[in-house]
Amino acid sequence: MIKYQHILVVLDPLAEVQPALHRAVSVAALQEEAEITLFMAIYDFSYEMTSMLSSTERDEMREGVLQGREEWLKTLLTPYENSKVNFNIKVVWHSRPFEAIIQQVQDGQHDLVVKSTHKHTLIQSFIFTPTDWHLLRKCPCPVLLVKEQEWPMGGNVLAAINCGSDDEEQDALNNKIITESAEVARLLSAKLHLINAYPITPVNMALELPDFDPNVYNAAVKRHHERALYEYAVRFDLESSSLHLEEGLAEEVIPRCADVTNASLVILGSVGRTGFSAALLGNTAEQVVDKLSCDVLVLRPDA
Repeated sequence: MIKYQHILVVLDPLAEVQPALHRAVSVAALQEEAEITLFMAIYDFSYEMTSMLSSTERDEMREGVLQGREEWLKTLLTPYENSKVNFNIKVVWHSRPFEAIIQQVQDGQHDLVVKSTHKHTLIQSFIFTPTDWHLLRKCPCPVLLVKEQEWPMGGNVLAAINCGSDDEEQDALNNKIITESAEVARLLSAKLHLINAYPITPVNMALELPDFDPNVYNAAVKRHHERALYEYAVRFDLESSSLHLEEGLAEEVIPRCADVTNASLVILGSVGRTGFSAALLGNTAEQVVDKLSCDVLVLRPDA
């Protein structure tokens, strides 16, 4: 996390408590030098519909709202007056927050986005894609989604990888996840755990193939994943006690392992699926976020 020196904190205009800011300051404290930008995108359609006002008057009203929010953000920095971190404030008028955030990431060359997250209902997840889900799919830099749990020194960090694939890009993403997780664990004096889920035997195979033995198939798949997981452990000098291999869907296995290990942070990758495939299949990272009670750091492939 030494590389996270330009942090963008996305603040909630409707919340009095901003856990994302607290976490960003904690991350910045782990750096030699760090700069935090407090960012807020606000929009009120009623200001656009005020037909009795001229465009100049509407602009002045919007500017007044933005200045009011900037002054409020300054009050949030009061507890950090003695901090060595450099703070900036940016408030924009934008009807699509995730677009404003990504534009700011590009313009400000930020290397980490920190945002608090809330549980979404199924209907919201499918029809009204939340801002943090857009960020998981499209943000060009890592995204840290913050919940209420703290990062205790000497705790546990859980890295979720997919080591059953022979794809070079997946291997590169796995290496990136483990490398980043190892650095976080070192800075927090925490223990690093690896979790990998392997698939359940497809029911249709047992039904369509008379000579198919699901037990033999399961054993072969498990051995393949065990071997791959062990190779990562050797590569990164990890203890066997920190390796976790479980059968099942990743979105079920990862939260369960996080609870068992009492992880304060889960680090995983997102392929950033978009469009029709995202609506039908979703992304593992998105499905995991809502089921975790701890923070989640989501990394994207370098490509």
